[in-house]
Amino acid sequence: MTASPLGDYQPGTSVFHRLPVGAKLLGLLVLSIVAVTFRGVPTTVGLLGLAVAGCVVAGVRLRRAARALRGVLVAMTLLAAYQTWQRGGEHAFVVVGALVALLLLATVFTTTTSVERMVDAITRWLGPFRRLGVNPELVALAFSLMIRGIPLTLAIAGETRDAARARGLERNPRAYLTPLVIRVVAHARATGDALHARGLGDD
Repeated sequence: MTASPLGDYQPGTSVFHRLPVGAKLLGLLVLSIVAVTFRGVPTTVGLLGLAVAGCVVAGVRLRRAARALRGVLVAMTLLAAYQTWQRGGEHAFVVVGALVALLLLATVFTTTTSVERMVDAITRWLGPFRRLGVNPELVALAFSLMIRGIPLTLAIAGETRDAARARGLERNPRAYLTPLVIRVVAHARATGDALHARGLGDD
């Protein structure tokens, strides 16, 4: 099965491991806004530099970072080709480079933050909204399932792509997308059934 660093916590003692969840999420949000608002080669180069430095400081293994990029390699390649055709190579570098940087930064976040800490933080943040009918625990559970589902979905995509390639159908989108959608939906339904059996989501 193809693994993914997204949602895969790696214990450690780096400064990123010690930072509060909120501070890391705020940093990601700010950098995402910067990437969109100040588009340009200098911004993209700066973001890529920060991403690489973040991976080094956080102790993200090179293989793990490579797996993060491998999961979106086809999409990034197609996007780069399209942007180069439409707007030129420089614009393609700005767009794709920023996306790669943000993906690596997100990998730093998920690598240095356990799902339990994320869930605890969300439950705490939403606590004041309980009087308005919000169920913090249920929202936190949904977030946890989403985070855990990212690596599984990418793994299924990798397996489906490999299966299509083994049959010589790697150029046939239907041979790749149809089984991918079926397997992802089947997993989602199985997860929903398991939650329902435990009495969750009945409200």
